Amino acid sequence: MSHELPDLTVRMVATNGIEANVAIAGAGPAVLLLHGFPHTWQLWREVMGPLAQRHRVIAPDLRGLGASTRAHDGYDAGTLAADAEGLLDALGETSASVVAIDAGAPPAFLLAMRRPERVNRLVLMESLLGTLPGAETFLAGGPPWWFGFHAIPGLAEKVLAGNESDYLDWFLASGTQGRGIPAETRDAFVAAYTGADSLRCAFSYYRAMPTSADQIRQAVDTARLTMPTMAIGSHPVGTTLETQLRPITDTLTGHLIEDCGHIIPLDRPATLVPLLADFLNSGNQQSMSS
Repeated sequence: MSHELPDLTVRMVATNGIEANVAIAGAGPAVLLLHGFPHTWQLWREVMGPLAQRHRVIAPDLRGLGASTRAHDGYDAGTLAADAEGLLDALGETSASVVAIDAGAPPAFLLAMRRPERVNRLVLMESLLGTLPGAETFLAGGPPWWFGFHAIPGLAEKVLAGNESDYLDWFLASGTQGRGIPAETRDAFVAAYTGADSLRCAFSYYRAMPTSADQIRQAVDTARLTMPTMAIGSHPVGTTLETQLRPITDTLTGHLIEDCGHIIPLDRPATLVPLLADFLNSGNQQSMSS
């Protein structure tokens, strides 16, 4: 599945004290795409073309990742949500639908909770929202091994020096259940995550997880998600995210994609694209269960 993007532009945009590298395609209502680890905006290459037929699709490299500023701090979900809001401001968008996966999901969630007028529709995939109820099921056997490894300041950067490509290939293979991703995209990811400073930024997301979890807990104490929301799971998160969202969401749609790895936009784009297009284009979305 391949979609050419003849009108794709990639440029630096100032937001919240950093310069974000942003890919933009299409015209129409804005859709903001937020990637995770170990990705860049190119995670969305198979998705942007179809969505750009009816939307202005905005896909940044998150803070510290890809070609965006290697910031010293600000890797908590609240700051990353402010990055996203500032990006919409800089691009002249009063609101957008937001689609996020993995590490991009907590910032997208907080943006929707804190600035509901800025988020028209929300799609969250393959992530946990801190320690909200439901997380305990996924974490029953302990968190994934790399969470702890990445969380120790300075350790993973030293251990992985010179071996970044092998390390990333493990995540890319496991995240597609062994099917792999296009060589061009794989090479872009490896280039983006090679070097001690690049790794420091990536692992800062894990080191900020306790802060992000506190921010999420505080948000749900005073607000709910009021916009139409969709949770999409695959392997390994499954329906955990939907379980976390259901008690705090007014209108929730849940989908579980079978025979799909964690990196949904690259592993099963032919399944994901229709789900996104139908949801983003629908005028009224009724609540439904997976």
